[in-house]
Amino acid sequence: MATADTASASRRTPSVPVQPTQAGHAPAGSAKERPGRGRAAEGAGRPRQGQPATLIGSVQRAMRLLETVAAHEQGAPAKQLARQTGLALPTTYHLLRTLVHEGYLRRDSGLFHLGDAAERLSRRMARQKRRGAVSEALAHWHQAVGAPLYCARYRDGEIEVVGVADSEESPAVGEWADFRATGHAHAIGQCLLSQLDEDARRDHLTRYPVQRLTPYTVEDEHVLLRRLAACRHGEPVIERQEYALGTVCAAIPVRIGTLVAAVAVSLPAQQADGLLPAARRLQAEMGREPGVLALSFSI
Repeated sequence: MATADTASASRRTPSVPVQPTQAGHAPAGSAKERPGRGRAAEGAGRPRQGQPATLIGSVQRAMRLLETVAAHEQGAPAKQLARQTGLALPTTYHLLRTLVHEGYLRRDSGLFHLGDAAERLSRRMARQKRRGAVSEALAHWHQAVGAPLYCARYRDGEIEVVGVADSEESPAVGEWADFRATGHAHAIGQCLLSQLDEDARRDHLTRYPVQRLTPYTVEDEHVLLRRLAACRHGEPVIERQEYALGTVCAAIPVRIGTLVAAVAVSLPAQQADGLLPAARRLQAEMGREPGVLALSFSI
């Protein structure tokens, strides 16, 4: 499923997607083997067994400098960095100039600090850790519930999927229509929108108007808004084949401070009678570890 990018605030006139006849995972493209690419080519450039891997000394020295600069919240001068890393002063100056040029460091009044590029790496690492923590929690709950699970959050006006847990026996629903733009149709989107105030809901639907995805999709914005307003706090939000034919889904709202999130479970339509019990099991599992998602999103 897709993550959200910042969208235009202007009203869109989307084309109506057509669902494939078979719901499920989108087929993954498999790359064909290129002619002439054999084992010799595949092994090219790899160190032979027993030989040490080739290490680039200048990269190692630059990493040591970055780590040393990061240890000084108020910055540090070149001579101090050279002394602490054990590098020659000319080498230190050369590496520092390169790191400043690339944006990983910045120089201010003779002191070196982490730069914007290093800060971006740090944020991306935190995001990866958060996704890893969410995925671990979803995998645990998936084992308990026995059905595919999904986690998403609403941030900066967009629906962002942050984790999915499924298995060969219980595959997740394939994203056949842009998940971000079809929040009016799937349970997890409806659950997120139900946690917003009316102005925020209308703003979202202005940018992503309701559209028919299946014969069961609500096509009237006013009807949808009334349904969202009627959602009860803490109760599962259920949709039946509104996003994907042959699939029913229930989403559990998660509200922690300003965080708006949801965890959802899906089942084949022929197992619709088991949807609410599955949602209750999921809710019980989440209740046993109430701080998991809060901790994950705070990383």
